[in-house]
Order: sequence, then C-alpha cells, then structure tokens
Amino acid sequence: MSSLRNQRAIIATLFLPNTAVLGDSAPSTPGDHVSSNVPFKGSHTPTQRPSLLNKPGPLKSIVEDLKDKSRAVSPAITPRQESSNPFSFPGLTTNTVVGGASAAAQSLLDSVSTVIGTSEDGQRKHQTTHNNAAHARVQRRASRSSGARNASRSLSATRQDSYTHSQPWHVESNPHCNGGLKNALESVQGRLRTKLWVGTLGTNTDKFKESLKRNMEWRMREEHESLPVWIPDSDFAGCYDEFCHQVLWPCLHYAIPDAPKTKSFYESGSFKQYVAVNQRFADAIVSTYRDGDIIWVNDYHLMLLPSMIRSKLPNATIGFFMHVAFPSSEIFRCLSVRNELLHGVLGADLIGFQTANFARHFRQTVSRILSTEALPKGIQMEDRFVDVGVFPIGIDVKALTEKRRDPEVTEWVKVLRQRYAGMKLIVGRDKLDEIQGVRHKLQAFASFLEKHPEYQGKAVLIQVALQTTEENELQGGVSDIVSHINSRFSTLTYQPVVFLHTQDLTFNQYLALLTVADAFMVTSLREGMALRTHEFVECQEGRHRPLILSEFTGSYSYSGFRSCIAINPWDKRTTANAIYQALTMPDDEALSRWEDLHNHVVTQSAQAFVTTFLLRCLRANLSHQPDSLAVAPLDVNLVLPRYKHSDKRMILVDFEGTLWKRDFNAMRVMAKPNALDVSSEEGMGLGGFNGWGFEEDILKVLKKLSEDSRNEVWLLSGLPVKGALEVIAKEAPKVGIVAENGCFVKTRATRSGESAWMNMVANFNLTWKVPCLEILYYFTERTPNSFIEEREASIVWRFWTGAMDNSSSDRQWARRQAAEAQNHIFDSLGERYGLRIIPGSNSFLVLPNNISRSTAVGAILHPGGPAHVPIVRGTTGPTSPIRASGGPGISSSWLSSETADATYEPSITADFVLAIGKDEKLLRRLNELDNAETVFTGGAVRVNGVQVGHPVGDSEGVAGGGSGNGTDAKWRVKPEEVVKVLQRFADVETRK
Repeated sequence: MSSLRNQRAIIATLFLPNTAVLGDSAPSTPGDHVSSNVPFKGSHTPTQRPSLLNKPGPLKSIVEDLKDKSRAVSPAITPRQESSNPFSFPGLTTNTVVGGASAAAQSLLDSVSTVIGTSEDGQRKHQTTHNNAAHARVQRRASRSSGARNASRSLSATRQDSYTHSQPWHVESNPHCNGGLKNALESVQGRLRTKLWVGTLGTNTDKFKESLKRNMEWRMREEHESLPVWIPDSDFAGCYDEFCHQVLWPCLHYAIPDAPKTKSFYESGSFKQYVAVNQRFADAIVSTYRDGDIIWVNDYHLMLLPSMIRSKLPNATIGFFMHVAFPSSEIFRCLSVRNELLHGVLGADLIGFQTANFARHFRQTVSRILSTEALPKGIQMEDRFVDVGVFPIGIDVKALTEKRRDPEVTEWVKVLRQRYAGMKLIVGRDKLDEIQGVRHKLQAFASFLEKHPEYQGKAVLIQVALQTTEENELQGGVSDIVSHINSRFSTLTYQPVVFLHTQDLTFNQYLALLTVADAFMVTSLREGMALRTHEFVECQEGRHRPLILSEFTGSYSYSGFRSCIAINPWDKRTTANAIYQALTMPDDEALSRWEDLHNHVVTQSAQAFVTTFLLRCLRANLSHQPDSLAVAPLDVNLVLPRYKHSDKRMILVDFEGTLWKRDFNAMRVMAKPNALDVSSEEGMGLGGFNGWGFEEDILKVLKKLSEDSRNEVWLLSGLPVKGALEVIAKEAPKVGIVAENGCFVKTRATRSGESAWMNMVANFNLTWKVPCLEILYYFTERTPNSFIEEREASIVWRFWTGAMDNSSSDRQWARRQAAEAQNHIFDSLGERYGLRIIPGSNSFLVLPNNISRSTAVGAILHPGGPAHVPIVRGTTGPTSPIRASGGPGISSSWLSSETADATYEPSITADFVLAIGKDEKLLRRLNELDNAETVFTGGAVRVNGVQVGHPVGDSEGVAGGGSGNGTDAKWRVKPEEVVKVLQRFADVETRK
C-alpha cells in the first residue's frame, strides 16, 4: 500500500459521488458525514430529537413513526405537475395495492406519500433523503414512446433543469453514484495520496452557461476532488436510458429480450450516443492526466473508454472493473457491437471482475469472438498481455459499525420492535426490474403464506425498492402480484407486503430494519456482489438471523457465503421452504451460519478491494511495458571485485534455457509411454555428456564453483529428478539442485558426502494428474507435433516445436489449442485441486499452488527451511525422496513467500548473491537484497509493448521467462555466454 501513496488515482465512473444542485444549500446538521450506503446519504436530523416512545396511545403504523421522526422542514414546494412521491408509479397506489382489503391497511408507500406531501402552507411536512432546492431535485418528463404513458422515471429524465449561471448552487451527495465504489475509496482515505473523480453530475446541463460550468468545475475540483464531464442531454439519454439500460444491462444479466424489442436490441441506434459519451470521458481524462496516474475505469457504462485513453496515452496505467455480472459467450455474442465493446475493454492493463465465473466468461468470450489467445491469467494480444483478475468488492465494516452505534438507530430499533411485536419480519432491498427477481420473491412469499397459514397475520415482507427506469420497472411485473397478495391476506390490522422506496427512509431507519429483521432475502436472477447482504450480516451481530440468498448472485460463489440458505429463485416452492427454514431456525444453527458469513465479510473488505486492484494494476502496467534496453549487458569486471572479497557466496543458475538448450524435436520422438524408464547410464541419445544433450563444460564449471568452500551453488530446473539432473547430482555432488520447479530439492553434500532429495509436495494431493493427462491427450491428438512431459508432481504440454513464426497458421492453431487446454484444466481442476498454470511461448506447465522456483529459493535462503535440515537416514536417494516435513526443525514460513509479495523478507547470511536466469518473480524478489546481482538471460523482451528478439520457449515454470515479457534484473546476458561468465568467476581463486 505504501507505493499507492505516491500515486494519484483517476476514478472514471458515470456519476460523480457528489452533484451540483441549484439553489441555496440545505442546512447542514451533525451526524451526516458517515454512511455506508450512498442512496441513503444526505439525511438531515435535528440535534435534539423528541423520543419516539413517549407518544400517547399505541403505534398503529410505522408511517406514524416516520411522520414524527421528520427532519428539518424543507422550504421547497412540490411541483404541481408531479406526484407528491417522486418514486410512485402506476400499480402501487392505495386502490391497486390494497385491492379489496380495508382502507385501514394502507401500504407504507402510500402512507409515506401522504406524509411527505404538501402542507396547507405549501411546504413539505417531511423531508426525505433527497433534499429539495429552488427546483425539484428529481423531475420527470413525458415518455418518449407514448404520450398517454405516465411520466417517465428514467434517470436521464430526472436530470435537473437549470437555466442561468447567476443562480446560487450547492453540492449534495449524488443518489445515482456507485455507492459501493465510493465507500470503498473513502475507506482508504489517507493511504491513497490523492484521487480525482471523473463523471457526470446527473442533472440536465444543456441550459447551463459556460460561466456556470467553469465555476462548478473549479469548486468541484477544489472542494470535492471531482471533475464534471459535460455531456449533451440527448446524448446522455440515448446512452444511459437506451443502450445501457435496454441493451447492455439485460445482456449482461442473461435477459435477452423477445420480440418486438429484438430489433432494438440487436440494432440499437443508441450506440452512437454511447460512443459519444465515452469519448467525452476520454477527452476529459486525457486533459487532466499526469505521468504516474492510475486510471480506474468502472462498469459497463464506459466499456469503450480504456481503448480510447490508450490511443492517446499508450503508456498510461489503466484498469477496468466490471461491477456487474458478465455472461457466457453464447449470450454476449448476440450483441451487434460485441467486437467494439471487447476491443474497448482490452485497452486496459488489468480487467477485474467480481467472481471467477465472470472472469472465465470474459476470457472465453474474447477467445471465441476475437480469436485471441485467452489464458487463465489474461488475454494475449498481438502487442501486449492484458491481465484478467478477480477482485470481490466488500464494505467498510468499521464505518458501518460506527453508524450502527448512532443513538437514532437504537431508538428506531426499539420503535420497530414495539410496532411489530410478535411478528416475523422479512426484509429485502432490490430494484424493481426483472433482473432482481422481486416478482419471484413475492410469489414465493405468497406460496409460504398459503403453505403455512399459521404465519398469516404474523409474517411481514418489507421491501425497500431501489430506483430504476419506468420501463424496466414495468417489466418487473411487481404491482399485480403485490395487489394480489395484499388483497388476499390483508386484514384491518395486518398487511403482508409493505413497500418503501429508498428516498422514503433515512439510512438510520434502514439500519434499524436490518437489525430487527428475522431474515434478509435476495432473489436476484443474476447479480454481481450483493453488498446489501454484507450490511445485513453486520447488523445482525447481536441476533444472528439467517440470510436467504439466490444461487445466481456473485456473493454465493464465495465459500464464506455458502452458509446462507441458498435458493433457486425460479423455484417458488423451495424458496417458500427457505423462508420457513429461516423463520424457524434454531439459535445455535443460526449462530454457526452467521459466524461463517461474518468472517467472510470482515476479510473481503472494501479496503482489500481497493488496494489489491490498484497494486495489481500497477504491476500489470510495469510488466507489460518495460524498457529493457535500459538493462545493461553484464559487466563481469564490475561484479568480480565483490565476488572476490566475499567470505560467503550464493550462486543460483537456471539450467534449461540458460545453461542448456534442449532439442525438442528429439525429445518429441523420445516422448513415448516408456520414455521415463531410461536410466542415467543409457542417456537419451541426444548427444553431449553421456547422451543427455548438454556439454561437459557445464558440469566442469559447476563442479569447480561448488568445490570452493566459500560458494554455495544451486541449479534451478524444471526437469524431473530421474534423468539429466540425476547425472549432474552424481558428477557434481556439492551442487544443490531444485527439480520440477520446486517440487523436489537435493541438498548439497555434507563433508561426509551425504545428500538427499527432499519431496516438497509429499503432503499434496496429486490425483489431479490423471484427469489432467486425459485432457491433454485429447488436445495432443488434435495438435500436430505436440507432446506431453509427465513428471512426478507436474505436467508439461509442449504444443509447438517448430520455428517461432507467429504468422504461421499451424502455430496460430497450436496457440489456440493451448489456450483452450489451459482454460479447460484451470476451470475443471484448478480450484478443486489447488493448481496453477504457468504459460510459455511454446509450452505450459501445470503444478500445485505455492510451489515454484521462487519458493524453493525461499527454502534455501531460510535458515529453518527444508534445504538446511539434517538428513533423515534411510530415506535418501532419488528414487525415494524424503518428505520436507520429515526432518526436525523445519519451518514452513518459506512457503508463504509465494503468496505474500509485500512481506517477503529472505533471511540470508551470504555476502554475495548471484542469480542468473529467466524467472522474473525470483529476480524481482532477490533485487530486494542489497548484496544481490541479478542477471536476465531471456532471449526476447518487450519494449513499449513490442516484442524485440526471439523468445526462448524451453524454460517452462519461470514467471515471465517464456512469454517474452520484460525484466527487472540489474544485468542481462545471452544464454550462450553464461558458461563463459561462470568460468570467469570460477577462475578467480586460481589467480588469487
């Protein structure tokens, strides 16, 4: 996180977290600066509040509570042409919702509408979370499609009309902004040096004069770290209302429309407005960009923005994060502008998703539509690599906990418990569109009341409705089912379904609802991370009531949320059973489930989301565009003096690809079922020393270096124990060897001549090899000249052995097959067995997690590591490697170095460390040592995204070595010169 203190983050999102409202500012009040949910932010509560529990007579409705809990009276007048409740809509009025029930059982929405209506003196009696100014904050216009239709509730239609620059204006919290993102960035305030929000105000701006715009720009930037983007109202309406809401949103959530809307979906003319809006954002960001800035583009509204910025700022650090779901390729391919959208996103260095499933869908979509190479870690483009990662968003638990302790929340909890004494409350908070599954929730609740009549009159569903467009709301089909339930089950004193829009209650009231709820219910048909479930879990700290969660939410894909009551929202019977299970769950079971949920929420925090994404974005940009020409060729004359005057030295050298270049055509011939049965005496008929293909000079220089008592020489290899490494161990016993990329380690021979092979994966489950081989056999049959190298704890698939000609159709086919094979192995076996895949130019390696050459070196450097423990007698030898856990005093802390980059602190007593190889991760870590000299031997690098030289494809298992990436090493040397360089070090002592 320390590196972020030196960076500025430019956060591009469609709506700024704060917006400009014409008119005098509303009076500020204490206690309004903390909120963990933006739509509720902005409530103004008097300093002194009358007690809600001192009212005469019993409480008949929560509406009375809301009325008596009114905040400062707003001076605004409700426009005559509008309904008193700006979120009311056809179908949820008193007549339709209550139906045949008594008028005494009014819906909460209608009651609140009455409460917040105009009083006799023309002022509103109750100020909601959206404060009014000289003009109504939310206004609506006639529907585009029908003059008879009720006023549209689309967001662009609600953008405030303004007329003159002379009017005063003030800043308020923007109810349309991405609340989860805003709260996440606020949670790292102080640790992120500075940030700049780029987005729209969410108000109509065509009538703003230039002087007013410039004044707003200056104040918003100076006081709120925000840069407004000025977009013509017509372009915004076409982009947001039509393309984003009617095309992208349904597609991303698996809702392909039927006729007669099909044509508008496939041939949407609003894409031109979508392009125009993205271009406005790009121009604004480019104009304010400074070297070193991190540009963070957010969500599906701005999918074209990364490539637009990349065209103007080719070296900028750009990250894109998709906050919603991403569908399978079969759905996304239906879009007529699919290519443009994918190319737009691929302009980023890093593309983030909420879940592994969404990331996998994106990789497969890019591979199948754009015919590019999609790997488990990202997308290989022609000129660069784009990282694809998973970054689950969370909440700021600390801020929410502080807000829950507000006395007003406690007071409201008491009121709600008194009002609903003896009843069971089920709470939900969703948009009223088809995707959120509110209709399915209501149908399941009706089925629950029918199946369990004992809960009629005792169970209440309180549904908080988030704003959406009128068209999407009508598609949700909520009003008719609400009318049916309330007309069937209501009594004079009981109403089963209560609706309340977010503007109709404060955030404190919402927290109180979550606190007293007996269950929280999410029935989304498709969704990303449902952060409202995180809020419910934390609000249930004292009661531990269960969560009912749809299997189709991103939250459910994480193991911590598997302790919820999982439902298929399409099955109303099982959902009804889930409601009954939640309301009747024993306290001990509820506590056990809550503890699992709570542990996940506090771990998957908002702070972790921001820091991991930004740091990964920085690393991705650095690895994609290194200036390798600045790395000087190794000057042995400068390094030799330090080597000569050191009392203890450590030399780490890669074997294959650095000391030895293998003949893969000969290896392919030898790659038969009995290939692993060859003995060290027979060799492989490859020429060189004993028929193993490497020259005797390699053995001589290694042996000479290792015989110096001040030297500790280690050979790092991906080869199996049997074979060439066995020969080297016999000929140069004082050389330590790392085999199979860290799966096995041979300790250096002691004075008595004893050494041993140590098995670092003895406790790992290796049953994954059988299904992995089956997958690779399938692809080998379909890829000419490819072959498999099965090793004891890892597998290599060499899909190409020919010339490095990327224009060759055969090579392109082989790379496509390799990408498909990697994705198939990763998706089917990766998470189940804990595997990772390391891709190379001509091959890829499959091996267990937390095992690599880097972790092996960690074991070598660590005094308590397995490379330094006493030998366990009776279990030595290459055919019977001893377990790393078998010796006394073995520390496992060295294993953590693979996953904890920030805390990696190698322990070493050597005065001089020389590392020669291609493993970028290892070289980067060794650079942290003051006494280390790192030398890169890669045959190809990328300069500003363009490949220079010819990549070496025979060094599988190294991070960055086989894929042509750049280097962070201090020196570089050609592989054919390594033996001569080592010989100069070995000859130093003879000239002493």
